[in-house]
Amino acid sequence: MQHTIPVQRYGPVGEKMARAVEACVHCGFCLLACPTYRVLGEEMDSPRGRIFLMKEVLEGRLGVDEAAPFVDRCLGCLGCVTACPSGVRYEELVTPFREFSERTRRRPAGERILRWMLLATLPYPARLRPLLRIGLPLRPLRGLVPPRLRALLDLLPPHLPRARTLPEVIPAEGKRRARVALLAGCVQQVLAPEINWATVRVLSRNGVEVVVPRGQICCGALAMHAGEGGKARDLARRTLFSFPDDVDGVITNAAGCGSAMREYGLLFTGHAERDRATALARKVRDVSEFLDALGLIPPPPLARPVRVAYHDACHLAHAQGVREAPRRLLASIEGLDLLEPGEADICCGSAGTYNLEHPEIASELGRRKATQLLATGAEVVATGNIGCMVQIRTHLTSVGRPLPVLHTMEVLDRAYAGEPLTDRSV
Repeated sequence: MQHTIPVQRYGPVGEKMARAVEACVHCGFCLLACPTYRVLGEEMDSPRGRIFLMKEVLEGRLGVDEAAPFVDRCLGCLGCVTACPSGVRYEELVTPFREFSERTRRRPAGERILRWMLLATLPYPARLRPLLRIGLPLRPLRGLVPPRLRALLDLLPPHLPRARTLPEVIPAEGKRRARVALLAGCVQQVLAPEINWATVRVLSRNGVEVVVPRGQICCGALAMHAGEGGKARDLARRTLFSFPDDVDGVITNAAGCGSAMREYGLLFTGHAERDRATALARKVRDVSEFLDALGLIPPPPLARPVRVAYHDACHLAHAQGVREAPRRLLASIEGLDLLEPGEADICCGSAGTYNLEHPEIASELGRRKATQLLATGAEVVATGNIGCMVQIRTHLTSVGRPLPVLHTMEVLDRAYAGEPLTDRSV
């Protein structure tokens, strides 16, 4: 696809956007890999169609407001990147394009208020927790609230777990094999703090000392994927200067966060922090990838065989290319029967704040994902991302078949402790 994009107009990321446009040969391999194309069946709701629209905007032949609704409906799952035979770096086009479009477009008032509310609360646990406490009693009244706020109520857990702050250092058990720094995350700390605790216990059990930097806040992923580049950089700067240099890895246990941190070089292109951001990005590893490379100490056998379906989080499988590591970790547990669902490469519909901003599409994808997971005959679902966990749990419940949905580290942690995987109360 040839272009006449005036790259200098778009600053340091202009060249990256132009290269992504040029690489697309319009072959269509991305179509069936795209969740929104599968649901809506519209060319402009496919990666190929969106690339064409973004090209037209960047070349000045189309207004931002005409293209924006189609780009907004992109989940950013990067399934198209996995499917593309031409190596299109779609993330290097859509992420900066969204930042550019947010500076020049005018959203309807309702959308502006919702996005402000989400980005003013989700990245901050101290704000999010009281907001959710207010929201929980409103669930029986969901029919009386606007559809987008109804979607938020639907995703809330039955109750909020108590806050549990991690210590600053968790020593390795036995001989120390590695020293890492852990991203504690934001939403996850409120909705599922046990994921972090399970993560540090599993790492410690495997001879890894874990440092939890006190100065860290949200990594900026939610703002980055929403096109709010300035806010994303403000948050990411705190992350950049909170993490120590003398560690063997910067560990994440939320796929969306890990993907965003690996894109810090792109986020800080043309900014003074670019070199530091790139250096940190090179150290970022999903916890499953790190443990797999280190060599997992196998847990004891399960008390009884359990069927576990593994769900690939898009930002782990497509964005970070981590597929086999979590499967190998889970398969190391004797008695665990690992199952593969159909349509494994298709997004569940979570995608950061997508299931709040586009609840109809997200719900259709969530129902399809729940159906595919149930078709495996699984007793437990395992995955590596808090957003996927909330989305899948919600839609398993909506079809009347709730199952335990656990993080990969929670599965390993329970196996080490001899606790049942199927017990939701553990």
